[in-house]
Amino acid sequence: MTTNELKLRTKSFSLMVIDLVEKLPESISAKVVANQIVRSGTSVGANYRAVCRARSDREFVSKMNVVLEEADETLFWIEIIIERNGLIN
Repeated sequence: MTTNELKLRTKSFSLMVIDLVEKLPESISAKVVANQIVRSGTSVGANYRAVCRARSDREFVSKMNVVLEEADETLFWIEIIIERNGLIN
């Protein structure tokens, strides 16, 4: 996968996360989850773009680890939504 393909894929992921958040109910707990997942989910693409501007191998690895952390956090929130019995309307 090329750099540009991954940029597009992570951007698409961000948009899917936003679409998911829009389907969550208006409860207090859903709002908390929505805030967390939209922050981490959109951060994946934004931070990947920063990876592409890394000035050294060390900086590349460091920034890529941030991307991986945000992706893992997003997965956590998706699991919460699923295990909360769909939280989605």
